[in-house]
Amino acid sequence: MDSVFVGVALVLGAVLLIPFYRVYKGPTVFDRLLGVSTVGTKTIAMIILLGFIYGRIDMFVDISLGYAILNFVGGLAMAKYYKSETKA
Repeated sequence: MDSVFVGVALVLGAVLLIPFYRVYKGPTVFDRLLGVSTVGTKTIAMIILLGFIYGRIDMFVDISLGYAILNFVGGLAMAKYYKSETKA
């Protein structure tokens, strides 16, 4: 069963390259912001998968919840900063 989780984690890692491209080449700041949020969401899923692989899902869920809160607050802060910057 661990090989299934490792396989899914590898596929998810490969899928992470798509939003990284949007962050790097995004035509607007908002496209880059959306890419960063997507990378954060996929990273949370990878952290949970690591919890299944190591057999410590309880610890990794706590870590992923903390990361999710940081990702959300960081996304809001960046959006507010860029919104005020575009009005000027």
